[in-house]
Amino acid sequence: MASAVPSDPLNEPDEPRDATVVWSDRFLEYTWTPQHPMQPARLKFTMALAESLGLLDGVETLRPATAAMPDLLRVHTGDYIEAVRAARPPAEPLAVAPYGLGSTDNPVFPRMHEAASVIVGGTLAAARAIAEGRTRRAVSIGGGMHHAMAASASGFCVYNDVAVAISWLLDHGFDRIAYLDVDVHHGDGVQRAFYGDPRVLTVSMHQHPAALWPNTGWPEEIGAGAGEGTAINLPVMPGTRDAQWLRGFHAVAPSAVAAFRPQIVVSQCGVDTHREDPLADLELTVDGQRAAFLAMRELADRYAEGRWLAVGGGGYGLVRVVPRAWTHLLGIALDRPISPQTPIPQDWIDRVKSEAPRSIPPTVMGDGGDTAYRRWGGPGGTEETGDERVDRAQRATDMAVLATRRATFGLLGLDPEDPRD
Repeated sequence: MASAVPSDPLNEPDEPRDATVVWSDRFLEYTWTPQHPMQPARLKFTMALAESLGLLDGVETLRPATAAMPDLLRVHTGDYIEAVRAARPPAEPLAVAPYGLGSTDNPVFPRMHEAASVIVGGTLAAARAIAEGRTRRAVSIGGGMHHAMAASASGFCVYNDVAVAISWLLDHGFDRIAYLDVDVHHGDGVQRAFYGDPRVLTVSMHQHPAALWPNTGWPEEIGAGAGEGTAINLPVMPGTRDAQWLRGFHAVAPSAVAAFRPQIVVSQCGVDTHREDPLADLELTVDGQRAAFLAMRELADRYAEGRWLAVGGGGYGLVRVVPRAWTHLLGIALDRPISPQTPIPQDWIDRVKSEAPRSIPPTVMGDGGDTAYRRWGGPGGTEETGDERVDRAQRATDMAVLATRRATFGLLGLDPEDPRD
């Protein structure tokens, strides 16, 4: 039987603070409609919570510039960019929305091009800071628009800041980039941008595509041509909790990253995996999401000399989830990790009650989640606990792990059946 593994590896001595936080109040201009689930309040409340906890004391934030046309053209077509520039809000959502603009998911809002370009500029600023050796780690919580396609908006995403930044890194000294996506929705836009590029490993762990939009991200999506084996997808079933999610992640991502030997790790840190998120069906806690961020930073430290670019993404628990989860992300990047038992300052709670009077703010930085997990033990290695719900969930996770490993691990020179790989 495999032994229980704690999920928090951040016990080493403090290292020099060499992380950068990218921030601009202009990120708050990425505003859809009052009824839209993606609201800029989630970013505002995150930065306010980090400041209230003293996490940003002495930290100089990097203000991004607006991404220029040549940057956007790395990923997007010229006619699509011009359509975004020219878009004006329709009176009603369009049933057929050219370029994906004007639909219910992607309603047009004033100065959409400018707001989306600042998001791209933030992730580019993070990439440049790392590439130029000014920092090892950089975080831009405004980024993570991983669904945007070359010629269309998709899934609340206008421009794909992550794909633009990866493209820029490929032209500035990097030829092995590992992209890890833990959003509840498949990272389809980034995968598509680099599906045939052997220089980019994309690993997406998401709710099963049979049960959630965008209905892609099957294990059989493995890359094409020279990039075959560099797209890895681990879909998990609705109801997956912290322990099963972490078991799955650690059964796939570390081995793939080790085999790929990246020079930098790029993480999309969407937090719509949370049990309270209104748009999906996983059951992670903030504690489990914190454990995922720790694991990705550890992979960057171990295999990429600490170079880690982290962005935000999905997450629609605007008060109770996103601010806590991404404050943990900031703390982990800054070598200032926050315990999940930490009380939330009263001034932040008062502010939230004032600005969102119907909300029920959390009072501590965690949910009391149990993030201990058992390592995947190979085919037939699922341990029975006697709790039928837990056992079913673990068997489902293990089946998904095996399907993913069998689809891709051989192409990476790994044994899909051997838990040591």
